[in-house]
Amino acid sequence: MFNAGVMISIDVIRKPILADLEAFDAFVADNFSAEGELLQEMLTYALSSRGKGVRPILTMLAASLCSTQSATMEVGTERVCSKRTYLAAMLVEMIHTASLIHDDVLDDAAERRGKPSVNAKWQSNMAVILGDYILARTMSLGMASAQYDLVSYVGSAMATLCEGEVLQSQHANSYDTTRDAYFDIIYRKTASLIGVAAALGALSVGASREEVDRMRKFGEAIGMAFQIQDDILDYNRHNNTGKPVNNDLREHKITLPLIEVMERTTEERRAEVIEKLKRCDVDSDAVDAIQHFVDEGRGAEHASATMHAYLSRAMHLLAKYPESPYREAMMNLCTFIAERDM
Repeated sequence: MFNAGVMISIDVIRKPILADLEAFDAFVADNFSAEGELLQEMLTYALSSRGKGVRPILTMLAASLCSTQSATMEVGTERVCSKRTYLAAMLVEMIHTASLIHDDVLDDAAERRGKPSVNAKWQSNMAVILGDYILARTMSLGMASAQYDLVSYVGSAMATLCEGEVLQSQHANSYDTTRDAYFDIIYRKTASLIGVAAALGALSVGASREEVDRMRKFGEAIGMAFQIQDDILDYNRHNNTGKPVNNDLREHKITLPLIEVMERTTEERRAEVIEKLKRCDVDSDAVDAIQHFVDEGRGAEHASATMHAYLSRAMHLLAKYPESPYREAMMNLCTFIAERDM
């Protein structure tokens, strides 16, 4: 069950692993530097805008949950995780960081989390180089550490992200995103990497194959919920995401709130909405009309029900573990995803 009526902050979720998160930040700083003043400036800028750090938090919580050593540690004050877990968290976080830089280039996005995007600040060609550098540096560090099982596990996630981006572009250009296509896209673009983040945490502490798979399924479930909530917030004019409202519509993306209403209307009405969607990048009236269509059809509410179903699945997976501060933090992460407005 969710903590009804209790607002969960990311700081509450981070609390059991605070010492590890501080050590992780130092680990990243020690390992990520670049030759050349401009490349270092760009790298520092990109890494300073990593956001809430959900993926490394999840990796370290999963490692702590699955570690027999963590049961004897004083929560939050001592480091539970080893450098192997920090490496696992870094692999996932840096792949995610590079993918966001590349996404902003593809979308010609001017902002990322309320700040100028890398491509807006240094132009697209330099942003592509930076994204490539981060990926190359990440995989180089993984291979140099000889933690081949971690590198191998995360490798397929990079291909999956690329597949998701191509699928999304394909459907955005043809305006034919169905419910199944939408779930496939967000699995590849978001949920798969969050699943890898949780699985790598378990793998980094020598958990059984069953536990690694359970953590992967947990991560994928909250990843699906996370992206659905993100798409709901795009229709919320009072969100705090730092992104323009209705940005998805301006990029011709059909997401779950719109799909929910399109499935419940007539063929004629669907055709009218698609024609408006084609103009959303240049016509604010078309954007407003689709926003009203989604509001009137309670698209966000229907999408929210699907999002909660994924979170319930995630919490069911956690119920297999005994009570601990780490399990509680992961339960709180589910509540945070359901409540977040940023």
